[in-house]
Amino acid sequence: MASFRKHGNSSWEYRIRYKDPIDKKFKEKSKRGFNTKKEAQLAAAEEEKKIFNGFELDDHPYSLKNYLYEWLKEYKSGVVRKNTFELHKRNVNNHIIPYFKNIDIKEVKPILYQKFINYLCDQNYSKRTVEIIHSTMSNAMEKAVLLGKIEKNPCVGIEIKTNKKREYNIEFINSDDLPLFLRTAYQYGYIYYIFFKTLLNTGMRKGEAAALRWTDIDFKNKTINISKTLDFRAKNQNELFSDPKTFTSKRIITIDQQLVNDLHDLKKRQNDDKLVLNEVYLHELNLVFARKDGSPLPKSSLFNAFERILKKAGLPKLPIHALRDTHAVLLLESGASMKYVQERLGHKSIQVTSDIYSHVSKKIDMDSMNRYEKYISTIME
Repeated sequence: MASFRKHGNSSWEYRIRYKDPIDKKFKEKSKRGFNTKKEAQLAAAEEEKKIFNGFELDDHPYSLKNYLYEWLKEYKSGVVRKNTFELHKRNVNNHIIPYFKNIDIKEVKPILYQKFINYLCDQNYSKRTVEIIHSTMSNAMEKAVLLGKIEKNPCVGIEIKTNKKREYNIEFINSDDLPLFLRTAYQYGYIYYIFFKTLLNTGMRKGEAAALRWTDIDFKNKTINISKTLDFRAKNQNELFSDPKTFTSKRIITIDQQLVNDLHDLKKRQNDDKLVLNEVYLHELNLVFARKDGSPLPKSSLFNAFERILKKAGLPKLPIHALRDTHAVLLLESGASMKYVQERLGHKSIQVTSDIYSHVSKKIDMDSMNRYEKYISTIME
């Protein structure tokens, strides 16, 4: 319960008295310096909400926003995988809270929640993205039921509309331009040249390549074991490596002899750096792609290098992800099946691969047919 009093001619103070449900003792919170009583009342109401939310008292309002933050902190942080926690956190911050704002948790009813799902579908998100956001909210609300905060989970029984097929913007370097790109990259800097060449030859994501250790390279069998990704935002070495994007992202891929030779050369160069730097070199990381001291390549450096190489070569501006798409296009042009492309890129299903690259595959088929028609017409003349 809050009380108010005025100090002097202008300063108002609120004082909140409450009973701690744990130790059963009465406590007080106060603050002064408000210009009007109304300001003090509004501030006191907000503070009371924080106090009662912290104690989870059922007879006081409890915002969905505060509950979701508590749910992340108490029931997800340190319990689920780091990638999963970050996914839940993004869903809460980027989608759920911006829509529901300061609504009380008990006011989230099934019809209101269905409207939220419909809103997401109307934003042109893929059905899978909506399902992932829904799983975060449903998981949180199911825990709220167990905690006695709500009687029923409002997320049960909702319907997710099937959106029109998502349009994928495929960007890649034309095969005719690849020699120019690689020559320019080599002139720019050897480590960037070999990093970008590896992406072109394997279709790995940049984080997967940046996380490679020499133990992941099997020179004899010409394979690379992809089992993790580098967290470029990591604050220390213990947080550097995370699980890859999806379960199917863990894979072993074959590489050609030329890339094997390039990686051998890179290892020799690194060994020279290790001899020069000795204890200064970060031997324990054992990274394939690293700076002179063995530390990870910064994300900003990779972005800047890629942009400058394209500009110097006179090629269109592209994201680094274009190297992954380029690899897929090269595979399809060489006659590889969509199933092989899926497994090599680590997509969770062949449907994903087909959705992304189907129009590329159709163009290749059309080009092949045009060449065939041109060839057959010369024979039939």
